[in-house]
Amino acid sequence: MNIEVRKQGKRKKYYLAHSFREGKKVKKIRRYLGANLLPKDINKLREIAEKIIKEQIESYKIIKDPLKNELTKKEFDLIKDIEAKREIIINHLSEQEWKIFTELFTYNTNAIEGSEVNQKEVIEILEENKWPKDIKKSDISEAYGVAEAVEFTRKTKEHISIKLVKKLHYVVFKNSKPFAGKLRQKGIEVAIRDGLGNIVHIGAPSTRIEGLLEELIDWYKKHKNKYSPLLLASIVHNQFENIHPFQDGNGRAGRLLLNNILLRHKLPPVNIGFKNRREYYNSLHEYQKNGNIKPTLILILKEYKLLKKELGAYKKKKM
Repeated sequence: MNIEVRKQGKRKKYYLAHSFREGKKVKKIRRYLGANLLPKDINKLREIAEKIIKEQIESYKIIKDPLKNELTKKEFDLIKDIEAKREIIINHLSEQEWKIFTELFTYNTNAIEGSEVNQKEVIEILEENKWPKDIKKSDISEAYGVAEAVEFTRKTKEHISIKLVKKLHYVVFKNSKPFAGKLRQKGIEVAIRDGLGNIVHIGAPSTRIEGLLEELIDWYKKHKNKYSPLLLASIVHNQFENIHPFQDGNGRAGRLLLNNILLRHKLPPVNIGFKNRREYYNSLHEYQKNGNIKPTLILILKEYKLLKKELGAYKKKKM
């Protein structure tokens, strides 16, 4: 890695640059450090930039090799056996069960991202159009948006495309974010930090978003008849989160995409529960760092069982 200096009038802009090979092509990443920097500042900022660039390169490797830690034949057979038994099947969901799922999913997927609307309030918003007091309008509009997006996934026939990804994001955030349905523009980069300020995830560079999404779409098309739907949906979701194509709202768009692929394969949608958010984050981190998809598969199967209980409890309540 080397420091590049560009003059702009009286200012000197400093960048950390790194070239690396990706397949037959040589790629170059530049990370802006600042202008008119002192040597001590350059060294300090360089350390941070080096870490970010290394994270980005690791993300590229995973995009190229989604199943870095290949599942064993026994694990593949287990997933296929679960699907073959049809213990979980989309045709078994009634309209009433879809209503329950939509309310559960809307609450949980928004709560994971910090929405202050509780589960009872979500039901009142969706069923009675009743708005809770002292809640941000953006939280309310996103409750409507997620419910509308769930309905969209029920009706569309498309598995995955850049157009579909943009549509899911737009439907959820059209009344709350000015960039709804728009991929991150050039220069808008994302770094996700934990409560201690440590970087836990680096999104793909803005200039690479469309290319990486196209690679993911091509991967899906090549493997959709080879791998089980649960495995396909899990990999696509985790890859999508690695790319982080939007300025904000990637988690919700990604979980909707996960369900869209499950639905296209005649499997029911899955609800990632707010109570299981730590396990969910850990599964994303394990995949991003090590290419290990197993924690995501385990979580999805766990959530399917919980959803079955939720629907069963509702039926007993109505009897």
